[in-house]
Amino acid sequence: MNAPDTEAGIVAAVLAARAPLAIEGNGSKRGLLRPVQAAQTLSTRNLSGITLYKPTEMVLSARAGTPLPEIEAVLAERGQMLAPEPIDVRAIFGGTQPATLGGTVATNLSGPRRINAGSVRDHLLGIRFVNGRGEVVRSGGRVLKNVTGLDLCKLLAGSHGTLGVLTEITMKVLPATEATATLKVSVPDLAAGIRALSAGLTSPYGITGAALLPDSLSALLRLEDFSESVTYRSGRLRADLEKLGDVTLVEGDESRALWRQVRDAEPLAAAADDAIWRLSVRPSAAPALVAALTKAFGARTLLDWGGGLVWVAGPATEAAHQAVVAATQAARGSHTLFRGPEPLRAAVAVIPAEAPALAAIAARVKAALDPAGLFNPGRMRAGT
Repeated sequence: MNAPDTEAGIVAAVLAARAPLAIEGNGSKRGLLRPVQAAQTLSTRNLSGITLYKPTEMVLSARAGTPLPEIEAVLAERGQMLAPEPIDVRAIFGGTQPATLGGTVATNLSGPRRINAGSVRDHLLGIRFVNGRGEVVRSGGRVLKNVTGLDLCKLLAGSHGTLGVLTEITMKVLPATEATATLKVSVPDLAAGIRALSAGLTSPYGITGAALLPDSLSALLRLEDFSESVTYRSGRLRADLEKLGDVTLVEGDESRALWRQVRDAEPLAAAADDAIWRLSVRPSAAPALVAALTKAFGARTLLDWGGGLVWVAGPATEAAHQAVVAATQAARGSHTLFRGPEPLRAAVAVIPAEAPALAAIAARVKAALDPAGLFNPGRMRAGT
């Protein structure tokens, strides 16, 4: 493994490469999507440290290898946070190393607050990265009102390290919430749970989390803000929800712990040898999808984003994967094989195929930024 501690070292490694490179930070998401078809690894784990933090302007810049817990601790000291609530994947992949800022941006993995605050991509202000020619490219800036240049930030977010090696990232940060409360609604079935989540999300009370625990048939609705505001809004919303089921109020640290579990998919209770899928569907389609997968292989599920995100755990077999794909397509959604053994991830389509027109655009972008195909070949699709 080559792990330079400077951007110049990353440039030198790319220029010296004569074969494809596996690009990673701490490797916490190495098991995500397909196995990379590369014998050498280029890591940003030593390219670490916060390079700029202006609390009054709500802007933070850090090198790509900076661990997320380090950034979150610095922000917490000033009463601020990363609003998209990035996932801690250690509960899913079982590793000990925390995610890095670069890996979080490269995968665009956002947590429950995405329904309210947007995704990691939405909070990007600027990036520096090394392309496949060994050139340092800068996009965006270090200010909130940034409209100059070609916005490559959004392009690299979610590209899984296939277009460039991120070296520095600038994020917009937001004030941390003073208080939090969760309304836990007992519902008779998943359809009723979706109705409860929809009632909360369409209310005027500013819901920042909406999840459904199928095992206990509990709909969870989170409110965050100043203490007085949370108390008032939770009382009003509770009165509205009581006609849908028994409502329990969970507050403070207990509420925060509950949403950390939802964020990291812990209620899914996946066995160590299970595959895990992450599905995106219309919330109204989620109950039928869950029913189909429960019938197909006894799937365990967890719903987030008001029912629009469905976590699924089940046997790590091609038959189970095909059942997931078929059910997701029937729901007109999209699938991601989030975790699975390497042979399965190499054998199946871990994400849906692109439409021909989009695939052609993607190929031209790849050719422009990584003409020799050095970066993470095969990560998202075979042969690319």
